[in-house]
Amino acid sequence: MTERDFAVWAPKPSRVDLVLREPDRTIPLVAGEDGWWSPAPGAVLWEPGIDYGYLLDGEGPYPDPRSRRQPEGVHGPSRTVDASTYGWHDADWAGHPLDTAVVYELHVGTFTPEGTLDAALEHLAHLRSIGVTHIELLPVNGFNGTHNWGYDGVDWFAVHERYGGPAAYQRFVDVCHQEGFAVIQDVVYNHLGPSGNYLPLFGPYLSDASRNTWGTSVNLDQEGSAAVRRFILDNALMWLRDYHVDGLRLDAVHALVDEGPVHLLAELAAEVESLSEETGVRRTLIAESDLNDPIMFRERESGGYGLDGQWSDDFHHAVHVNLTGETQGYYSDFDSVAALAKVLTRGFFHDGTYSSFRGRLHGVELDRARTAPWRLVVASQNHDQIGNRAIGDRLPASLGSDALGIAAALTYLGPFTPMLFMGEEWAASTPWQFFTSHPEPELGRATAEGRIAEFARMGWDESVVPDPQDPATFTNSKLDWSEIGDATQPEHASVLALYRELARVRATLPPGDEIRLSDIVVEFDEAERWLVLRRPGAVLVVNLSGERIELARVAPDVLALPLVLDTRAVLDSGEGKPPTSSTGAMPATVDPLSVLVARPSD
Repeated sequence: MTERDFAVWAPKPSRVDLVLREPDRTIPLVAGEDGWWSPAPGAVLWEPGIDYGYLLDGEGPYPDPRSRRQPEGVHGPSRTVDASTYGWHDADWAGHPLDTAVVYELHVGTFTPEGTLDAALEHLAHLRSIGVTHIELLPVNGFNGTHNWGYDGVDWFAVHERYGGPAAYQRFVDVCHQEGFAVIQDVVYNHLGPSGNYLPLFGPYLSDASRNTWGTSVNLDQEGSAAVRRFILDNALMWLRDYHVDGLRLDAVHALVDEGPVHLLAELAAEVESLSEETGVRRTLIAESDLNDPIMFRERESGGYGLDGQWSDDFHHAVHVNLTGETQGYYSDFDSVAALAKVLTRGFFHDGTYSSFRGRLHGVELDRARTAPWRLVVASQNHDQIGNRAIGDRLPASLGSDALGIAAALTYLGPFTPMLFMGEEWAASTPWQFFTSHPEPELGRATAEGRIAEFARMGWDESVVPDPQDPATFTNSKLDWSEIGDATQPEHASVLALYRELARVRATLPPGDEIRLSDIVVEFDEAERWLVLRRPGAVLVVNLSGERIELARVAPDVLALPLVLDTRAVLDSGEGKPPTSSTGAMPATVDPLSVLVARPSD
């Protein structure tokens, strides 16, 4: 069965009819094997631009579960799309390796005032200036309403109309490739949104056997799960094949309940590997996982899932706590320089240790001699860690540019794959809050009430939580690009200058595939709050305190090395030029809340 013959998997109803628009026609479908229904030969001609839906036992019509376009929203008819007609210009594109990547996470609706894919393309030169190689789009699939984070999607095969629909998506990826950027698409396979989810009417897409944070789990291992798994795999391959996407970020894979003989993630990795070999284009799979378990990227032959990498929130928590001093909720275990040192050298903080927030042992220890640290994607800010705060405040709301410089230096020049969240590179003052536009008033109220309840364990003031349904919550979260050139706010230009310098230095570091966690060495002093990170290609002397420290006392050997970067000097100059030449001498002292970067001897 293909999307070109109006076939649909619907084992639940006893009768399925295809409803066409202009001219209006209703065509009975013929039951086939394994719950599939399709038109009789010659009953209807598939062509692009047809609006259609399905009657299930006379009810409906409902949109196609595999709909490529929903021009009237999730409750409206589906529209046929021929993705093969687009004239691609990326025949020479072979992908970009993750081990030398700088990932940039953006939400299409708030990245620009227009909130479209075409508008986002206007900022590629800016992204190149800060060393970005991979652009990661938050979910773009169809959801109910006009604006949303995207994690409430119900039409997984469609591109949200307000972003530009499927044609704009193809243009976006095509231009990115021509400009040298890889594209990663954030996809959600662990749950479906609450509004416009008609899939359960067609078949057992959901499982009553288990639930997760967002409701009933997707059916991966119960009766009918083979077709549901194929639905997910085909969706993943659609992005990679039809839209030429370079990789997928897999949302909250710890919520995928799969007790089958081959885990869905391993099956996905095998099919993506085959596609990469077939097309000659490198594809990447990155998991968001709360498990702290290298099973995600361990080879399938060794019992792993064979993905390329996974997020490590422990890095974020350790950096955040050491800079902000916040220790409530899940931050509590990271309240030490030692926690930051452990994350930098071992990848996970919780690697079989007790997690006070979870109330149990958590995580699995990484094999330092075998693990390439680039397999962990890290960030000092991301959509979750900002948007899931009570008021969606970014780090600049509580930190000065000097502390922001430390976070940026550890992210760019640490051993892991760095990921930036849109706007952090100029210390954007705009928040990024949780916003929804559910047309159903009762769902809007339930979402707002549930949002407030989520913050109880973090100790945040529930009274200041913005209403997700208030349109201002969405508009307030849009980036203000004028901040970069605002002479009255020079701190934005200074931070941007530092990000550009960090990108320059990162480009000189050895490829991540040549490095193992065992190559990373950290010395630190808890009381004086300094840390020296030694990695191939760079030595970082980090002063987390408010006092100047003597370099000869904390790292005497570094005095003889050439200075590559001084974060405080770049921030003070605001011009993006190195404070000294690459062969200059190291200063005798390290300024408060700053980082000195030296080039180690061979």
